[in-house]
Amino acid sequence: MKVTLQAGTEMLQGHGGDQIEAYVALPVVDAGTPIPGVVVIHHMPGFDAATKEITRRFAANGYAAVMPNLHYRDAPGADSDDAAAANRAAGGVPDEQLTGDVKAAAAYLRALPGANGKVGTIGYCSGGRQSFLAACTAGVDAAVDCYGAFVSGTPPKEFPLPITPLLHLTPQLGCPLLGLFGNEDKFPSPDHVDELEAALKENGKEYEFHRYDEAGHGFFAVDRPNYRQAAATDGWVKVFDFYGRTLAG
Repeated sequence: MKVTLQAGTEMLQGHGGDQIEAYVALPVVDAGTPIPGVVVIHHMPGFDAATKEITRRFAANGYAAVMPNLHYRDAPGADSDDAAAANRAAGGVPDEQLTGDVKAAAAYLRALPGANGKVGTIGYCSGGRQSFLAACTAGVDAAVDCYGAFVSGTPPKEFPLPITPLLHLTPQLGCPLLGLFGNEDKFPSPDHVDELEAALKENGKEYEFHRYDEAGHGFFAVDRPNYRQAAATDGWVKVFDFYGRTLAG
């Protein structure tokens, strides 16, 4: 399928009725072509160019994609670095607020002309944790956790934000989960991934995990030293295969 796209920034009514910024990338396809949706959850560094590129990648592959700016409330109009710093100073993104923002983005996607009604989430780093959270609380149809820290495991005492692990929410997981992890990562470490996998098995949840040797935290990030081409390339194959079965199929 040949796809062109249109992309830009819009205002979205998020959690609590707040107006927040969102980056929207939409495929331009033939009338009658069903369009699945993806909510892209950015990493802790924020609403940056690299994550906007990821959002456009989904549109180029036939998915309507929305990335809400989770830090917008803390610094409207600021660049991603300043907004991320303001958000950290405010204590991070509350879990309830994240759920509300994802629900709003999912509703936007489901209301688009041609939408097939199915919406997934994907997140990286803190966004991976938040993608798992959304899969348990936001009524989405599929979720991808890319090396989300503190879904399981305990944050170290020196960690700068108050983060609560989410393992207790595993019984509420309401959709298939894809997890992509680096075996050189510390948060989540291989032991943390094992702990999450055990909880998923215990609760009879549908999931698939892929773990990459010689890859650590942030291996998808093409603009960072931790980028690992082989792991990222295979990871993208796994993402589109997973969404093809759970959202587009």
